[in-house]
Amino acid sequence: MFKRKKYYAAFACLILMLAAVPVLAENSDAVQSKYPDYAYQYLGRDRFENFNRKMFTFNSKLNKFVIKPVHILYASVMPQFGMDRIKCACSNIEYPIRLTSCLIQRDFPASGRETLRFLTNSTIGLGGLFDPAKRFFHLEPVAEDMEQALAKCKIKSGPYLVVPIISSTTPRGLAGKALDAALNPSCYIATPIIAIIKAGLTLNKSTEIQPLAKTLETTYADPYEVARKLYGLDNFIKNSNLDRKEVLDTQINLFDGEELVENNEDNEVNVTALAPEEEAEPVDKIALNDILKGGANMDDIILKSYDNKNSKLLADMILFDYNPQGPVIDAMRTALFDLPEINDSIWNELSVWNRCFSKKIKTAAVSIAPERADYRFRYIMQKDKNAPVAIIYPSIGEGIMSYHSVVLAKLFYDEGYSVIIQGSHFHWEFVNSMPENYAPGIPSYDADYLKTVTAKIIDKLQAKYDCTFRGKVLIGTSFGAMETLFLAAKEAKNNTLGIDKFISINPPVELIYAMKQIDKNSEEWNKSPENFNNNTAVTAAKVMRIYKIKAEDPDREINELPFSEREAKLITGFIMHQKLSDVIFAIEQKSKSNKCSDFYQTVNNTNYQDYAEKYLLSGDYKTIEDLEYDASLHSIADYLQNNDNYKIYHALDDYLADHSQLKKLKQYTKDNSMYMSNGSHLGFLYRKEFIDDLRKEISLSRSAIASK
Repeated sequence: MFKRKKYYAAFACLILMLAAVPVLAENSDAVQSKYPDYAYQYLGRDRFENFNRKMFTFNSKLNKFVIKPVHILYASVMPQFGMDRIKCACSNIEYPIRLTSCLIQRDFPASGRETLRFLTNSTIGLGGLFDPAKRFFHLEPVAEDMEQALAKCKIKSGPYLVVPIISSTTPRGLAGKALDAALNPSCYIATPIIAIIKAGLTLNKSTEIQPLAKTLETTYADPYEVARKLYGLDNFIKNSNLDRKEVLDTQINLFDGEELVENNEDNEVNVTALAPEEEAEPVDKIALNDILKGGANMDDIILKSYDNKNSKLLADMILFDYNPQGPVIDAMRTALFDLPEINDSIWNELSVWNRCFSKKIKTAAVSIAPERADYRFRYIMQKDKNAPVAIIYPSIGEGIMSYHSVVLAKLFYDEGYSVIIQGSHFHWEFVNSMPENYAPGIPSYDADYLKTVTAKIIDKLQAKYDCTFRGKVLIGTSFGAMETLFLAAKEAKNNTLGIDKFISINPPVELIYAMKQIDKNSEEWNKSPENFNNNTAVTAAKVMRIYKIKAEDPDREINELPFSEREAKLITGFIMHQKLSDVIFAIEQKSKSNKCSDFYQTVNNTNYQDYAEKYLLSGDYKTIEDLEYDASLHSIADYLQNNDNYKIYHALDDYLADHSQLKKLKQYTKDNSMYMSNGSHLGFLYRKEFIDDLRKEISLSRSAIASK
């Protein structure tokens, strides 16, 4: 085992390293851009990028071929309950680290609380195996370490570093880890049995890195850059103690006591989404107060969608008690879309014994273009291999690991469908699999590529399982929903896939308009850049709080999100620009192992309109205006007016479509579209009303009756 003097020697070396690092003046050499450079904002310039990228690649391979197999073996021996108990015990043992850090920071309330937690959990909690301090006495833990103490002592972090195994860190972070080890009691017991136990504790703790590693590898074109951003932001949150409820609540009025949801007591429902100059008409079909009080059956909450006499657009279905907070905030409620039993298992997700639904989904690949990467897809088959199949086209930038796609897959699988999950065509993996010089963004062209990919996947599965799917349903969300309708229009002229039903959820009516709305919302951060670091960290801390609450209490209903509209735009702006960045990374065929700082300076000055002008304008399209009509649902109006093999779900307050666009779409589609009273862009997916209606739409018994 390690000796105390080795820790001090290592710490002394690291302090010298810190002293040698020049202090970074915050934003001293920052470049003004349309989008913030999150990594630079929190970590400064990447001084050792070439070394860091090579080390990041080494760590990724080490994890894939050495560390992860050991974690899989361990997780297959130890059930999740046992891993949780070991985690609790390990955390309890590390009490001196947290206590010392709190004392150095002169945070005496936190040090007192940690002492009470240690005494309680060491006794009543059976040596720390359980956490009665939190469960029964509501003593919240504090995640303090020695790096936070060093930060409080005004020691600068130094440059970003990637080191073997530890991965993302800084000189201050390394010094903090050395001090953490020096204060960890388990490091001073050197008997063989204790050494084995210590190795088990370390293995148990390190297993937690695998979900993040998997997300980075499968979701992003350049995992290094994203890891750097996340490390910088997470480190700022920790060192500012924004991961503590009491500290976060001093900066924002996040919760009312222990309640996350604050019900709207005025009992109002946003039934119409009218232009500012229009005045909403009273709806006399039903009494809204009866709905809000539960006096009306949901089957009765179907309103007339389009009033020809007054040209007013009304809701087909009212989502009562929705409590709208604003279009962008409401759109974020898509994160609440979930179904039970997707990840339920007594085993960790790494275990070979974990047979929850998401683990049953298999991955395969098809070749699309010579000398290009194979295109990966996911699928799950019914026992009856000839059962109908559902094909999922997800939202813009979503890959095959998209959680929303898994939820939709579970919904279809429960109804008797096999399921194929494809990634968005506006995703780096799709671009890497297509012919060179392919750039996604022109709906008609993209639909041709998607049609080819889907046909190859269907052929491969039918050949592999010697089956013929009895029926096919294609469902898409957002940008994927638009492509679903464009493909449907092509299939109406030349039916090669044999798809029976097309379901489209929140398709942009006019893609160029939606693109400009995304740009407008994403660039609003520039209105108050002076407090960018703290505002972004507070927003991220809120997101972390919500996920933590849901993880601890999965059954808890959330009807409201604790964000302002500006914070919501900050979050969606980060997500949407990251997706754009990944696609450009793939188009430009950048290398993950080589320096990319110049590339990101360009990307941070590129919005969706810039992307369209650079990559989409050629041949028939010389200007954005030339592209406008063909990149809209107006160009397939003939299909929408003369076919009924599709269903569109939309919301009257979708911020990616204006009222006139939705009105025109309703004129094309009539009863083939259902407009929700609220939900903005995909923010109604979690609602029972929508899920129940979708289940009816895809019911196989209903389909059989209809075919007869």
